[in-house]
Amino acid sequence: MRKLFFALSLSVIITGYNQDIFGQDADTTEGWKKSGVFSLNMAQASFTNWAAGGQNSVALNGLINLAANYKMGKSAWDNALTLGYGKMIQKGNDLGWVKTDDRIDFQSKYGHKASDKWFYTGLMSFRTQMDKGFNYPDTDNKISDLLAPAYLLFSLGMDYKPNPQFSMFLSPLTSKNTIVMDDDLSAAGAFGVEPGKKFRPELGAYANLSYKKDEILKNVNFLTKLDLFTNYLRNPQNIDISWEALLVLKVNEFISATVNTHLMYDDDVLIKVGEGNEGEPLMGKRAQFKEVIGVGFTYKFIK
Repeated sequence: MRKLFFALSLSVIITGYNQDIFGQDADTTEGWKKSGVFSLNMAQASFTNWAAGGQNSVALNGLINLAANYKMGKSAWDNALTLGYGKMIQKGNDLGWVKTDDRIDFQSKYGHKASDKWFYTGLMSFRTQMDKGFNYPDTDNKISDLLAPAYLLFSLGMDYKPNPQFSMFLSPLTSKNTIVMDDDLSAAGAFGVEPGKKFRPELGAYANLSYKKDEILKNVNFLTKLDLFTNYLRNPQNIDISWEALLVLKVNEFISATVNTHLMYDDDVLIKVGEGNEGEPLMGKRAQFKEVIGVGFTYKFIK
């Protein structure tokens, strides 16, 4: 995992370097700056007497990215909220609508200027999902739910902000808290909590790198965020990773294609990798990856 950690960090830094973000001047505009991207995508497939075969299906996916940043004097306050939800139905199975995307991700960061591009900073982030999740086709045993899990993080450190597009937050003092409010998942010890417990605290170091660029190419907007955490008290060599990227390709004022990816690795989260001789699930540590691609209505604003 350490090789993956360095590769991810280097790729984000190279992305910023290739866009010449370190050569740009910091934004001096004071007051609030707000922006957002709203996207609603639909995919539909229909087959009638189609010799090659296929299943009729409908998929819907919604994505909201909001940002509200405040700057006044030596103080800066950055807030970002991401909401995503998607479902799909296929004719020919009994699953009905199945979930394809589900997330709530909020981050708030307050900084006081220490030098031209460095800020003393406190950060809070919260991440969970809205709905029950299943390992389809098994719909009898849920594997996630609202606040199961949820991740609440508090961090103190330094933030490097050379311009409005790029931020690199480094913290040697971070509290990461895993919450599992569902009784069944808590009893099973899911997501690293002790069986029967609903809260798991960790103390460690944290890094957050984010980059947002409108018109990275003509009619192409890009956003990426990388979170890294190491637990001082247990297996500090195993880095927790969350890396998200959003690409918006604009067709016209309201029609766009979106590509959203999310790579995760958490040493405490076990994934079902098979079944034992008696049918019991075999669990293992695995990297998690999700990709959502859609074409549909997109509305973007900056003010």
